[in-house]
Amino acid sequence: MSGVVDRDRLDPRTRRLLEAPIVPTLLRLGAPNVLIMLAQAAVGLIETFFVGKLGTDALAGMALVFPAVMLMQTISAGAFGGAIASVIARALGGGRRAEADVLVLHALAIALALGLLFMVAALGGGRWLYTRMGGTHGALAAALTYSNLVFAGAVLVWIFNALSAVIRGTGNMTVPAVVSCTGSVVLIPLSPLLIFGWGPVPALGIAGGAVALLAYYLLGSVAMAAYLWSPRSLLRPAFSHLRFRWAQFQEMLRLGAVGAISAAATNATIAIATAQVGTFGTAAIAGYGTAARLEYLLIPLVFGLGSPLVAIVGTCIGAGMRERALHATWVGAAIAFSMTELIGLTAALWPDAWLSLFANDPAIRQAGTHYLHAVGPLYGFFGVGLVLYFASQGAGRLSWPVLGNVARLGVAALGGAAALRWGHGLTQIFIAQGAALVIYALVNVTAVAGGTWFGPIGWPRSTTLQTSRA
Repeated sequence: MSGVVDRDRLDPRTRRLLEAPIVPTLLRLGAPNVLIMLAQAAVGLIETFFVGKLGTDALAGMALVFPAVMLMQTISAGAFGGAIASVIARALGGGRRAEADVLVLHALAIALALGLLFMVAALGGGRWLYTRMGGTHGALAAALTYSNLVFAGAVLVWIFNALSAVIRGTGNMTVPAVVSCTGSVVLIPLSPLLIFGWGPVPALGIAGGAVALLAYYLLGSVAMAAYLWSPRSLLRPAFSHLRFRWAQFQEMLRLGAVGAISAAATNATIAIATAQVGTFGTAAIAGYGTAARLEYLLIPLVFGLGSPLVAIVGTCIGAGMRERALHATWVGAAIAFSMTELIGLTAALWPDAWLSLFANDPAIRQAGTHYLHAVGPLYGFFGVGLVLYFASQGAGRLSWPVLGNVARLGVAALGGAAALRWGHGLTQIFIAQGAALVIYALVNVTAVAGGTWFGPIGWPRSTTLQTSRA
């Protein structure tokens, strides 16, 4: 807990999280981790680029499946991945290395079980979901083809993200970065090869994108498992004499489940907006889905910064260093706002620079432009809200960030419904989404500044901290 830890007995890699200057440490750990997440985002963008060459139906089909795929990705990498990294970081920060070793195998068991659950749910309910989101005819057929293949391999996605989270929890961001970036480089030729075919390789169409994606996760999982069980790893997980214990599952499941609510709210926001936009036709769905991919690109970008925060905050709180944990959090929030706001303003000013990568249809690009003009300038608020979610995950306190995301869902959904009811166009739907991002950030800032990590929200914050240290 918050007792004094003998730092001399800790591994030097753990001590650096407790003692090194915060800004250089955060940037040093964040740089490779941003590369990880940009590489994973590039995986999706590479697919979208090539699938876009197959026509509007294929692009709309991917837009229909995208919220479901990102739900799995954000829950496995963000919610449960962050929970895994947080629990391992706090164990290492508290000097409990043997416990951290045991937690690795418990984390993989959770990943296996939840990967199977996602597979069954998507294969059984995909048609119902995509139909409700506005999918018809060729777009629906493309969505089902892509979805059924991707979710048949859902376990690979979960294992990949669990292994990455375990390694990040030790403060090592380099190995997952190398694996992810190498995989992305391999995917660049593999994806078009399977989609369009060449020589003896048949053209698989949109199915080829799904097969290439699963190959990325399979090879990446093998590479990270090889590192984790090598002498270079800080952890030493062993299957011999393993006995699963509920106490080892409990904290990861608690944090992961709460985080999953937040991830579900994020993806539900996009799914509901997709359904609302769908009333304007297939081209509008494709345009919104293409533009909204930029928002989803922010998630892995902020995740790249948020993952080191999970490790730093978790390790510091495990060692009883609460003020350092908060200092790192506000530094991370400032960096996240700067990065995401710059991207949002750039996209709002030059929307065609993004949209033209994926589509030439004027109707598709017009819908995407409406979205980027309305929501892009508010991306900085999304960055702040999301990075505070990750910091709260490291502290093991997620209730308020989840409430913030649910509030975002409510504002976006109700605002979009009001726009449709009173006969307004796409822009009003997107304005509601932008307002929802502001609400998300304000809730999270208020909660963390008010001391919710250490007890009920109270003002001034310094009083709360003094009480918590007493």
